[in-house]
Amino acid sequence: MKKILMLFLFLAGTAMYAQKEMPNVTIKSSDNKSYNVKSDFAEKDKIYVFSFWATWCAPCIKELDAINEKYSAWSKELNMEVVAVSVDDSRTQKRVKPLLNGKKWPYQVLLDTNQDLKRALGIANVPYTVVVKNKKVVYVHNGYSQGAEEELYNKLKEL
Repeated sequence: MKKILMLFLFLAGTAMYAQKEMPNVTIKSSDNKSYNVKSDFAEKDKIYVFSFWATWCAPCIKELDAINEKYSAWSKELNMEVVAVSVDDSRTQKRVKPLLNGKKWPYQVLLDTNQDLKRALGIANVPYTVVVKNKKVVYVHNGYSQGAEEELYNKLKEL
């Protein structure tokens, strides 16, 4: 019994740290183009930072603003791209474009209005950051507090 328990704990521990492949989900961008997150964001050795957010989520917007302040320098230094994934549903999605027009973020913006990608990745709440390299999820972070973008930057440099 003890050996079975030890084996289970070992397998559960290794599964937690195994790199999960990005799901084969297609969603639309803010300009109504379809993107498959597995195949369209798959440039070899490029780092993709998927930032899940919503218009009603103040920490989400603070996080995207904070990354925006550093984005130019980060993208020159690192082979990376931020993809902002709005999880606004049918009730709040009409707020996305006006917010984007005001912010003028340089990110690719995807609209996960049915929350297909959010569900496929097992995301419970936003803000949520998923870092992908070579189609594999290599880092995730939930929540945002001031300065968390520096932690993200340090993780990106390690990749």
